[in-house]
Amino acid sequence: MILYGTNPIAWANDDDQTLGAHIPTEQILKETSDIGFDGIENGHRWPNDPEELKQLLGSYCLKFISGWYSLNLLTHSVEAEKKAIQPHLDKLKHNGCSVCIACETSNTIQGSDADISGSPVLSAEAMKDFGARVEELAAFCAQQGIDLVYHHHMGTVVETPAEIDAFMAATGPATKLLFDAGHCYFGSNGGDPAPVLEKHAGRVRHFHAKNVRPSVMKEIRDTGKSFMDGVRAGVFTVPGDEDGGVDFEPLLQILRDTDYQGWIVIEAEQDPEVRNPFQYQSLGLETLKQIAGKVNLT
Repeated sequence: MILYGTNPIAWANDDDQTLGAHIPTEQILKETSDIGFDGIENGHRWPNDPEELKQLLGSYCLKFISGWYSLNLLTHSVEAEKKAIQPHLDKLKHNGCSVCIACETSNTIQGSDADISGSPVLSAEAMKDFGARVEELAAFCAQQGIDLVYHHHMGTVVETPAEIDAFMAATGPATKLLFDAGHCYFGSNGGDPAPVLEKHAGRVRHFHAKNVRPSVMKEIRDTGKSFMDGVRAGVFTVPGDEDGGVDFEPLLQILRDTDYQGWIVIEAEQDPEVRNPFQYQSLGLETLKQIAGKVNLT
């Protein structure tokens, strides 16, 4: 079954919390429900207590989808990471989640002022070691009924299509992939995400329907600006935005052909004072459902 979700960063950004600081939490949840989403991912506004979280989202008829978890496997032992991640896994299990969204952040530049072209890069040998560590942690999560879905992301050690390929080759069957259409497009400097998704679709357990404005992406890259400069400038948007460069029909067709079951989440951070979240999220959900009907993704 396909479920449709969103992320609160469309209303209130996690990395730059000045974006959307004026929007009440109740408005985020009410609009998410009114638009017609089945659930929402984690955000800095939500309570950390598993039961409080369940009650809050449930009061708006929303499911808790999952939430970002920052890995530090390049600097910590796997055993230390197992202990660190356990409370997060407990929260996911309490809320009926099936995936844990994870990304290595020990050396990321995603939240800094650094030039986006300066993302950290692992050697081939270091990637193999990193992959083995992620696989061990993923097996630990799988033992508890949760798939670790790795989020390739701008500013991190798994950013480009080649790095996605190397990471997937370095990990084993326990490690799954969160495929993010926008980060793949941005990470390949405007390359088509479809071949990347097709190559790894068998291990995709979570899907982020993020779109990218090519003109903003080019300006950010050409002028040495940071990932967060791009966010503030509106580099990301939703499916259906005529300014976006990602074609979602081939992507949803691949999901259909590989019998994908799970969440399709619109994770598109924008400045809510510039682009109305209710309007854009409504456009995104309507577009995805139209495409899903066309390709018979159910």
